[in-house]
Amino acid sequence: MAIRAAFKAIMDGKQVAFLVPTTILAQQHYETLRERFQDYPISIGLMSRFRTKKQQTETIKGLKAGTVDIVVGTHRILSKDIVYRDLGLLIIDEEQRFGVTHKEKIKRLKTNVDVLTLTATPIPRTLHMSMLGVRDLSVIETPPENRFPIQTYVMEYNGSLVTEAIERELARGGQVYFLYNRVEDIARKAEEISMLVPDARVTFAHGQMTEQELEAVMFGFLEGEYDVLVSTTIIETGVDIPNVNTLIVNEADRMGLSQLYQLRGRV
Repeated sequence: MAIRAAFKAIMDGKQVAFLVPTTILAQQHYETLRERFQDYPISIGLMSRFRTKKQQTETIKGLKAGTVDIVVGTHRILSKDIVYRDLGLLIIDEEQRFGVTHKEKIKRLKTNVDVLTLTATPIPRTLHMSMLGVRDLSVIETPPENRFPIQTYVMEYNGSLVTEAIERELARGGQVYFLYNRVEDIARKAEEISMLVPDARVTFAHGQMTEQELEAVMFGFLEGEYDVLVSTTIIETGVDIPNVNTLIVNEADRMGLSQLYQLRGRV
């Protein structure tokens, strides 16, 4: 829906800004947009820490000159040094992840711009505004094709259960997320899982890695080089890997409800 709205805005000669909370999600949306718009003369820019300084400078110049039609990026696209020639649409993905300071910057941007916000877990304020009639809220209730309801089990941590869940997923050629939200011993946890399931190719990812490391791990996992990704909550926002059908959350009692809801949507 967002891509169609963006397409319409671009065809009417306007520029589009696509704001997302994480670099991984920005990268994924960028790939999707490139795929969908490959047959059209649409120029797409990406602003995130996965881009070199030179690439970012080119994108900034392109936005100012009007040669870049759509830019996908993290809060970097809200910076003062980014000037749009003719911004017509702002798309905000995962709106609940942006804090007050970012919201203030968004307000400045959107004085004469159309805004489309997307979220699986609307924050109470958004719901309140929609009830007051300040904002329009549309709900998409039809699941994507071939989508089955997610089965959720809440139970005590048990090594043999983890082994069984991972082995069952691997037997059908799928991949697994293992959520472990402690950076200091995440490598040890990945090793532990390797010992539990010796056949599985296990890797880990967290937000304190360098851009190159994180990018290498995420793309390796996307390409199917690994079976199990032991990760912190960085996978929470919208990394869509259709091959991942099992999610194991360690210490789920330490997570918030919105967070767990988001995480469940990843499988």
